[in-house]
Amino acid sequence: MSPNLRFLHVWRRNLKVWRKILIPSVLGNFGEPVLYLLAFGYGFGMLVGDLGEMPYMVFLASGIICSSAMFTASFEGMYSAYTRMDVQHTWSAMLGAPLTVDDIVLGEVAWAATKGLMSAAAILVVAAVLGLVANAWALLALPVLLLTGFTFGACAMVVTAFSKSYDFFLYYFTLVITPTLLLSGVFFPLEQFPAPVQMLAYLLPLAHTVELVRPLLTGTMPTQVLLHLAVIAAYGVAGLMIATRLIRRRLIR
Repeated sequence: MSPNLRFLHVWRRNLKVWRKILIPSVLGNFGEPVLYLLAFGYGFGMLVGDLGEMPYMVFLASGIICSSAMFTASFEGMYSAYTRMDVQHTWSAMLGAPLTVDDIVLGEVAWAATKGLMSAAAILVVAAVLGLVANAWALLALPVLLLTGFTFGACAMVVTAFSKSYDFFLYYFTLVITPTLLLSGVFFPLEQFPAPVQMLAYLLPLAHTVELVRPLLTGTMPTQVLLHLAVIAAYGVAGLMIATRLIRRRLIR
């Protein structure tokens, strides 16, 4: 790869297009996580009660914020990116400008990360209004959520590079995203799982995001910060490099 600030032009182009569909896009990315939070928090939370000293609603809010960044960035890196690549041929047109495949892929991943951050930040605001955020330390979660969006956006771009149609993305959501959601401590404490499942969970980047974000939202400081950040970043860098190589092969024959 040869990173270059030209990727910002790709990011800015996507931003200008997104502004034209701002309201339906925000409602789509914002509505489902809020429904999860309210339905599970108030409904299931009444059965679960408190988890130690933490109300289940607070526990769930931090998990939903993390999963929202994952889902939004993944969706953007697959469905939206595939549309620009194979349906609208936007990327082919970009290659006629002073842009390279490296610029395009990095710009797309950066945009997916931005969308993931915006979605997660919206849920964070809702959680704060509901009194589920302890203090201003929660703002430190925003860079972690941006990095998480970058990671899942990069991994989604790898899938996009292989995809021949929109239907292919269903396999990734079913085989990767859904298990990641269920095993990463979003809905249940990881300590409730058997030891082998816990080990598997910590191989997933979302589990490390939850380990960083949940303490920040509850007013405590996370532990092993560098380790968690390193795992999330490693997935993102690897995904970006692989996606760039595969998409270069696909676009330039």
